[in-house]
Amino acid sequence: MAKIIVIGLGPAGPELVTVEALAAISATPTRFARTARHPAVSVLGDEAGSFDALYERHDTFAAVYDAIVEELLSVAEQADGAVLYAVPGSPAVAERTVELLRERAPERGVALEIQTALSFLDLAWNRLGIDPLAAGVRMIDGHRFASQAAGDRGPLLVTQCHSREVLSDIKLALDGPGPDVIVLQRLGLGDESVHEVPWAALDREVNADHLTSVYIPQLVAPVANELVRMEDLMRTLRAGCPWDREQTHASLARYAIEEAYEVVEAIDALGDPVAAEPDSAAIDHFQDELGDLLLQVIFHACIGAENGWFTLADIAAAQHDKLVHRHPWVFPREDFDGAVASADDAVSNWDLVKGRSFEDDPMAGLPGIAPALTYAVKVLKRAGAHPLP
Repeated sequence: MAKIIVIGLGPAGPELVTVEALAAISATPTRFARTARHPAVSVLGDEAGSFDALYERHDTFAAVYDAIVEELLSVAEQADGAVLYAVPGSPAVAERTVELLRERAPERGVALEIQTALSFLDLAWNRLGIDPLAAGVRMIDGHRFASQAAGDRGPLLVTQCHSREVLSDIKLALDGPGPDVIVLQRLGLGDESVHEVPWAALDREVNADHLTSVYIPQLVAPVANELVRMEDLMRTLRAGCPWDREQTHASLARYAIEEAYEVVEAIDALGDPVAAEPDSAAIDHFQDELGDLLLQVIFHACIGAENGWFTLADIAAAQHDKLVHRHPWVFPREDFDGAVASADDAVSNWDLVKGRSFEDDPMAGLPGIAPALTYAVKVLKRAGAHPLP
């Protein structure tokens, strides 16, 4: 039977790799590391493979981890004997590929043996001088800080803080100033660093690497607290109000249209902000109408979560990633080399970046339920941009 043995390389150098892991390495010739960027990877020997190339091939960590697991399972199915898979730290702590292996290995008829190992968390608690259970510390993925830390004041240990971009996203998740934090880097190694950093300097003073974590003792205000309160309120309404409970995506559809029109009307009421400052009543009305439109998004997100489809955080994360993908002139990537110097340039590149082609059908994708006048304007715009031969 095909088999994968998962070991942990520990949080630092070879001296922290367990005896059990060393024995498994010695007994298993076919070896892979999730990444060769680990100070203890030398214990696997020069013949060990790694999946580092997949990090360059895919745009998201989710895609990387999925590809690693699929490739590993395929190798195990074809191997003559067990395959060893080594991950940083402990396989039981913050290791998404191991979670995926637990799910998929049984379906593929692959046996899975997971060994325990020393985690970076053991060193972190020691350096911080705290008992995580007594202090109530939550561990948060730096890539999903805004959603995972929503509504929480801390204490929080934020992992996966491997770049200044991640640290910047963490810093900007708060509306106001944050507390001084403790940055932990390369724990257990000769150049270990544990130092305090002001919140405002988090993405400026820290030279982040793949062995960087951030400890946040306490936040003045919870991350995204108001959105979390709105989600909680909607769940309460769905449970306690007969009308709210009966609503479906279809029954709510007309309200999305109505609220969108009311937002547009409120924008018109603002007048021209360049010519004159809108009065406070118009601004308050605009804010109120935006809130009504936001409610529709939260309502649909709540129903979607009940169906097991998506959450509000999923919606926001997907939209974030889509906007990054569709703005390669802001977030450069290899498959786009267009010059975008003006708003007109951006518009002209929009359909190209979306991968949309109108050569076969210039009217493809037009919303069929749009009001007649709106639909006509869109048809004329498409016709002008894509004239018949």
